[in-house]
Amino acid sequence: MTAKKPASGGALAIDRRPDDTSARATARTVLRPTIGAAIATQAVYGKKIGGELLDVGELSNELVEQCGKVHGGDLKRMESMMVAQATTLDALFNRLTQRAMEQEYLKQFETYMRLALKAQGQARATVEALAEIKNPRPVAFVKQANVGTNVQVNNGPIGPYAGARVRENDADAPSGLLEASDGDRLDTRAQGAAGRGDPALEAVDAQHRPEDRER
Repeated sequence: MTAKKPASGGALAIDRRPDDTSARATARTVLRPTIGAAIATQAVYGKKIGGELLDVGELSNELVEQCGKVHGGDLKRMESMMVAQATTLDALFNRLTQRAMEQEYLKQFETYMRLALKAQGQARATVEALAEIKNPRPVAFVKQANVGTNVQVNNGPIGPYAGARVRENDADAPSGLLEASDGDRLDTRAQGAAGRGDPALEAVDAQHRPEDRER
């Protein structure tokens, strides 16, 4: 069941459902946004303006109508409201700045200028919000490309040289041909003559060498 509009003449209609108590119906009515705003507006302006009664029911009626326009996409009143608020804030900024210039002491000057700059900041924010409504920024939806589907990873050499350490662009690196596989360097010095103290270690002549060298 939708909320009822207040009856004509300013009387506030209570939105009561069949299974509601009186307290529940009253609470639902008061919590309607238009009713809360109407009560606050009456508190701001007073119950009478120029001798006329500022009734909560009539305020709620007007708010319901304005909300209906916004729901339908008509934002003309909202734009007018923001222009009026920005103008009022600008007037407040000018007035507070003027009062600041009239102060003799630094503390009072800083107080007025701080308030003036706050009003100026609010005026700027209101104008920016109005510009956003009039010219909304386009929203771009970017589809991210997955470029890592087929990635080849090289973890180093494989095979008999898998344990070798590769050095690139190193002119001072020793050649691997001069190193044994177990890490001991080869003896590149000339062969020395066999000592006479141990003839069993003398070099064997060709005629004493075995014919089957694979044994």
